Amino acid sequence: MSETVRIYHNARCSKSRSACALLEARGVQLDIVEYLKTPPSRAELVAVLKKLGLAAEDIVRKGEDIYKSDYKGRSLGEDEWLDALLAHPVLIERPIVVRGERAVVGRPPEKVLELFA
Repeated sequence: MSETVRIYHNARCSKSRSACALLEARGVQLDIVEYLKTPPSRAELVAVLKKLGLAAEDIVRKGEDIYKSDYKGRSLGEDEWLDALLAHPVLIERPIVVRGERAVVGRPPEKVLELFA
């Protein structure tokens, strides 16, 4: 398989590591983006959300301390959630796998296989 699939990855996350392993076992070439080290641009994040068919708030990790201290209980618009995700990439759900014009959040990790069905 010559196609490269992008994964927004956190090496410390077991779900993210499992998704990588599943894809690698299928022979998928991965473009691994460690988004905590190299956060997506606003345009990139908007494009990924479009491929996911989700709003920014839908990919917010609500268990993170920064969410609990700064965002819990607040009603934010799309631009404000985008600002929050860009300011605090740890809030971005993981892993996110993008193949062509489609993307999925790999929770559970097996969900990434939907991109190949």
